[in-house]
Amino acid sequence: MPSGAGKAGAPSEELAVARPSDAEIPRYADAYFSKTKAIIERFGDCRVTYAVFMRRPVVSAPRLALEWLARVERERGTRFEVELLFEEGDWVGAGEPLMYITGSFRHLVDLETNLLQKIGPACVAAFNAYSMCIDLPYVAFLAMDARHCAGLEMAEMMAYAASVGSKRARAETNAIGFIGNATDATAHYFGQKRGLGTMPHALIGYAGSTVRAAEMFHAAFPDDPLYVLVDYFGREITDALEVCRRFPELARTGRLGVRLDTHGGRFVEGLDVAASYAVLERHAPQAIRTYRTPEELAWLTGTGVTAAAIFHMREQLDAAGFDKVKIIASSGFSPQKCKLMASVRAPIDIIGTGSFLPERWSETYATADVIAYDGVPRVKVGREFLFERSRTANTPGRRSG
Repeated sequence: MPSGAGKAGAPSEELAVARPSDAEIPRYADAYFSKTKAIIERFGDCRVTYAVFMRRPVVSAPRLALEWLARVERERGTRFEVELLFEEGDWVGAGEPLMYITGSFRHLVDLETNLLQKIGPACVAAFNAYSMCIDLPYVAFLAMDARHCAGLEMAEMMAYAASVGSKRARAETNAIGFIGNATDATAHYFGQKRGLGTMPHALIGYAGSTVRAAEMFHAAFPDDPLYVLVDYFGREITDALEVCRRFPELARTGRLGVRLDTHGGRFVEGLDVAASYAVLERHAPQAIRTYRTPEELAWLTGTGVTAAAIFHMREQLDAAGFDKVKIIASSGFSPQKCKLMASVRAPIDIIGTGSFLPERWSETYATADVIAYDGVPRVKVGREFLFERSRTANTPGRRSG
């Protein structure tokens, strides 16, 4: 098993990221890698060392890639040596090799396509999740990204990545971090048996009122905290207070929460631009006394789920005696929006987010270059920096067949 390949603590069934199997690899490998393998088989194998790196800073999240590599190693009856230069959760600079992989060129050459697919996106998502948790250490996060993922394999990678970034943030600052995610299949990454969540807008529509939806939910799941979506009818404050009055015991014990998910086409009930400025003047006056980009200003005082909207909800709940009721915020909470909320210390208890997913997919491209052939260092011009941390490039190799 390659060094650095740990146990994921996953369910016993095969994960999407465990594919492709050895038999499937020819279908999913880049054609020029497959042709190179055929050439090696004709003219002779050699021992090579690959350096794997990325072009932007990331948080190391290699586990899923290494577990897949271990599977291929077993199926092919070969042995790969993996030198992890950064442990899971470590910060990695742009261009720094994450790992060196040494073994038979014949067995490694056609793995590059799938290996890199499992490394780059996870490392970038882990970086984004870490940034969000480190900026808002007092907030609990829910990974609600599953529906935005391009299939089961991506969903697996993103849940894993969120857990890695979150763990690093907790180690650094005692951040609450990610406490769970949306689906049962990947809940184990967060120490959960089941996926977590509030309720969808469709349940409110089905029930006919926000209070009735809350009653249905509580009747069906009496042991769960009751987190109620309150923007369906555009009466965030009115409906939130009605739910609190309907469930006073849950409100008093902190088992009740209201979720703001107001879309960007309108203001939260009771707000407009002027009222939003007034709210911030009362609670975070520094927020509007410094230069803000147009995007930051929109997150502070615009439509949708803004800092002003969150302060406004907290203000109204507290004034009605519901100071223990939690506020769950969702809708576009990216690393940048989280940093803005942190700058004004917005009173958020939980953030539901899928926006730790990489926004620019080109940033997720991992790269692998062979840097040694049978122990002789050799790499294309311009990539000599990959030698700097190598301790394996000069290891003598053996030519076979």
